[in-house]
Amino acid sequence: MHGRSELLSRRLICPVIMGLALIGLAVGAFGKQNSASGTIARGAGTTIIEGGTGSAGGFVPVLTTIAFHAETSGGSVTGAFECLARAPGAATSVQFTVNAMYVSGQITGAVVNGDTATLTGTANITGLGVGSGVPFELVVRKGGPGTTAVLTTKGSPVLVFHEILLDGSFEVLTGDTKD
Repeated sequence: MHGRSELLSRRLICPVIMGLALIGLAVGAFGKQNSASGTIARGAGTTIIEGGTGSAGGFVPVLTTIAFHAETSGGSVTGAFECLARAPGAATSVQFTVNAMYVSGQITGAVVNGDTATLTGTANITGLGVGSGVPFELVVRKGGPGTTAVLTTKGSPVLVFHEILLDGSFEVLTGDTKD
């Protein structure tokens, strides 16, 4: 009798364990697919614009203070982007006191590819590229000092700024994407 119950328990244990494992996988997959919110990307820091003002501007350096966050909420992307670009008052000055450009935007789209996030939305811009409701794209790579960001404002004219992070960090946190 003892051998019979042991055989019966062994026959039941394997199917029960397999069933529980399948239920666990199904619940985990369902939970991931139906996740209502989560951070996509965030970061803040100081950057320097590659090439500064460029040859037309005498290669004057430009520093920016940048901050952004993007998350999914209720099936859509929300977030904000701020970027203040400062240049020295004189080409030989180390005092970055001139407000060259200020971008204040709402993020409404995000695409994640590995450690890179492409964030899109519209912004109000003062200084270079001045305008209201100007579409923008910010492409950020995950990392600390030395990582990069590219800001493209799509007004008239289209302006592209290649930035190198000097201090701070950019985080790309999830592969969930939404346009």
